[in-house]
Amino acid sequence: MHRELSTISWEVHGAVGTLWLDRPEHLNGMTNTMARECYETLSRIADDPSVAVVILTGRGRAFCPGADLKHYSAQGVDEPLRPEYFHVPVLLHEMPQVTIAAINGACAGAGLGYALGCDLRYAARGARLNTAFLDVAVAGDMGVPWTLPRIVGAGRARELSLLPRKLEADEAASIGMVNDVFEPEALLPETMRRAERIAATSPTARRTMKAHYVAAERIGFAEFVDIETAAHMRISASADTREAFRAFVEKRPPRFSGD
Repeated sequence: MHRELSTISWEVHGAVGTLWLDRPEHLNGMTNTMARECYETLSRIADDPSVAVVILTGRGRAFCPGADLKHYSAQGVDEPLRPEYFHVPVLLHEMPQVTIAAINGACAGAGLGYALGCDLRYAARGARLNTAFLDVAVAGDMGVPWTLPRIVGAGRARELSLLPRKLEADEAASIGMVNDVFEPEALLPETMRRAERIAATSPTARRTMKAHYVAAERIGFAEFVDIETAAHMRISASADTREAFRAFVEKRPPRFSGD
């Protein structure tokens, strides 16, 4: 039995799920409870083959500006923080589902770590992104030194961490930190449109493609090509690939079975 959620919410429409960081009265500032609920919920979703894509976004006018400093200053720790809860970005990065951050407002610190762990990032015009860690005298968490250099390059990542500043969404897009920028009212519809397009692809091919990107970060080029080739030969002989070929020739949408 799953515990009732108090800081996030989870909705599913078809094969696309949306995880809302849901403390809008606190701009979705991170607490220990929120970290736990994200970790437990994403761990459960990772084992659910009916969900193809996960959208991560914030309720209200912020995505997540990092730790809720007012909460920690005034109340102290709301519950114990376990080391595995810091693995939320790892889950977002490695879970079989494609993950998309829809950055609707302030995104900093741990919130930025969550967004960078996703496969894709889209931002609302007016959203601001910031590493922010040194500004509050911490070295950082949520894997930013691992994800950020892979997205924007090593030198720029170090500069953004050592000289933290707020990046407007358009600047973040210009350096590749986000994939695209939309007007605020268009952010979720445009993100959902892309999510539904991804969800309509062959489940086997989609999950294998994501697994390949994860594997490619860990191993040498030749070893990866061997893995990729074996999977390609197996998938190319599958029912879904045969259906995709037929659908292309017949000029109709494919009907995938996952076989």
